[in-house]
Amino acid sequence: MKAIIGNFKLLAIETENQIKLTHGLLSDFNIDVLEKITAQDDYIDNLKTIVENACFSDIYNMKRSPDMAPLNRIRALHIICVNLERIADFCVNIARQTQYLTSKDFIQKYDYQSMFLEIQQSVSRITRVFDHGNLSQALEICRAEFKLDDLWEHTFNILLRDLKKGDEVTNLVTTIFIFRYLERIGDSILNIGEALIFAIMGDRIKIRQVEALEKTLTESGFKGTLGDIDFASIWGSRSGCRISKVSRKKPSGFQAQGIFKEGKILKIQKERANINQWEKICPGVAPKVFGYYEKYRTASLLVEFLSGCTLDQVFLSESSAVMENAMFVFEQTLTDIWHKTLVSEPCPTDYMFQLMQRFPAICRVHPDFLIFHGPREGSHKTIEDRDLIQACHKIEKGLPAPFSIFIHGDFNTNNIVYNHEDQKIHYIDLYRSRQGDYVQDAAVFLVSNFRVPVFDVELRARLNKVSHHFYNVFHHFAFEQGDLTFNARLSLALARSFLTSTRFELNKEFSGVMCQNARILMERVMAHHGKPWENFPFPGEILHYDNESWRHE
Repeated sequence: MKAIIGNFKLLAIETENQIKLTHGLLSDFNIDVLEKITAQDDYIDNLKTIVENACFSDIYNMKRSPDMAPLNRIRALHIICVNLERIADFCVNIARQTQYLTSKDFIQKYDYQSMFLEIQQSVSRITRVFDHGNLSQALEICRAEFKLDDLWEHTFNILLRDLKKGDEVTNLVTTIFIFRYLERIGDSILNIGEALIFAIMGDRIKIRQVEALEKTLTESGFKGTLGDIDFASIWGSRSGCRISKVSRKKPSGFQAQGIFKEGKILKIQKERANINQWEKICPGVAPKVFGYYEKYRTASLLVEFLSGCTLDQVFLSESSAVMENAMFVFEQTLTDIWHKTLVSEPCPTDYMFQLMQRFPAICRVHPDFLIFHGPREGSHKTIEDRDLIQACHKIEKGLPAPFSIFIHGDFNTNNIVYNHEDQKIHYIDLYRSRQGDYVQDAAVFLVSNFRVPVFDVELRARLNKVSHHFYNVFHHFAFEQGDLTFNARLSLALARSFLTSTRFELNKEFSGVMCQNARILMERVMAHHGKPWENFPFPGEILHYDNESWRHE
């Protein structure tokens, strides 16, 4: 590590020198300086390669340890060195552009000095910030990119204005290229600043997310600095939001652990409103909101960290007794919410429309799913998936839900938290909550249980047991409410969830089973069209991954 840091510091020194030489070249156009800049480029490339090889070698030889700090520092160093070398390359590109200027005085009309000053100040801080772990100075390095963007935009507009006059076109185009390289140096400085934040905080996070975290923590009543908290990303989210867990390292006025979420403003606004709505419906089922902050097109939310396990973890890793208890508590919570929020008015469904929207994404991952190469039920003809979906879409228009409830909207098993000590169920990730058909939540839950890529016989049997039990729970609720089209709507909702789930599953055999399940369900709906829907024969075995015998009846 000492050798890596030593070469990193040499690389930073040489890069800073390249910046100074390039700055000087624009002032006096000394051919010797141009050659020196070009000659130094190879040395900088070699230093970067030495650091890169050493970083990967150390990572390879590093023993597994719960302390990730050394690994994070190596990863951060690698990112920093790659970007330092890139900055040096941009300096060479700028130097080469000067050969196309017909007059050394021409570029003096434009303010490149301010951009160089910002670049030099930022690069000169890098090693010091790395050594001392100063988060505020790392943020200042990041902010240099914003300043450089503003300077570039201002100068570019002036250059465009001058270009329209039709004079000195070659000099103006060359000057645009030079300023554009200076602006691109800002992008690399931002990468370096964020790598420094990674080395300090132990997680990859962008500057806008750090600023949002600061503001949101302040809104929550937090009185310390970011150095007082632990910050860890929560992986596996496909929502497009940044989701991380934050907690205090030491007493600092922060009352509890929390989940920090940052993303598009409308999405975060909606989640906040839905959390408040859930609190009115069923106090305690949703996490508490600690803080909220908006800026431009993004927003951030700090909510309570809920202790416990998600249901997928319970089903796969807890004892049978704990699993049975979790299923009981979940069933009681779920049916209580459904009864409490039921509105006795018909509710249109759109499962096939949702599927049509996602169909291009499915085909990008599985282009061979486009055509069903086999006879549809009751026929010897093949049918294209798009035609099948369109046909079911028409049928679905005549299958509204007879009532609505306040649904979760993304009812995967990993969005449901079970606290065994408190015997409570909590819902998380509530952006899509709304009044709608309860069958959507039922289908998403069942398919999220099915699509777990686990093929161990005993674990699969547990998952099958869960699916069988909750299908009966959902069916009983439908029976109680006199919902005669439940099985038909569930078939369409399951088809939607089975097929859309294949976007995230590259195992061809497993994704192929889900695709086949979707087709079978849609074809059964088509075959039954025109008959009483209360007599629709729902194939319950389709919820069991390991039982395929019914397909060959």
